Amino acid sequence: MRTMFDLAPLHRSSIGFDRIFDMLENAARAQGADNWPPYDTVKLSEDRYCITMAVAGFRRDELDISVQPNLLVVTGERRNGEQAGEYLYRGIASRAFTRRFELADHVKVTGANLADGLLTIELEREIPEAMRPRRIAIGTAGGDATLESGPRQIEAQAA
Repeated sequence: MRTMFDLAPLHRSSIGFDRIFDMLENAARAQGADNWPPYDTVKLSEDRYCITMAVAGFRRDELDISVQPNLLVVTGERRNGEQAGEYLYRGIASRAFTRRFELADHVKVTGANLADGLLTIELEREIPEAMRPRRIAIGTAGGDATLESGPRQIEAQAA
């Protein structure tokens, strides 16, 4: 049995984390048995990711990838014509699907490829320059913050 977490105390004591709390609540409500089509997520490097979905039997024109703010949606709908003959056993799944992936801030889809029944979606986190870590120079009490240009030399004259 799945238990729900009460996030109300966190809402009272934090500012600006609404989106994270919404994602946690949505994940708790997510469909538990939705495991089709199967997929892998791989972290390729610090800022690059890859999602690979097994979509055997789907053609390019039957798949759709859309990106909304912080959400990647992959849908598939097969457009089969009438098959000659009567099925004695139908083991190849042909049902439509919609798979949603929550994306972190600044994660962009950089490409998608369909080969050998595998749909590969490439993602990359692009942090804006203004949000990247930067080094701050430490100045002296006089307000001089020129440490990066080298130490100041003070000359003393003999009296």
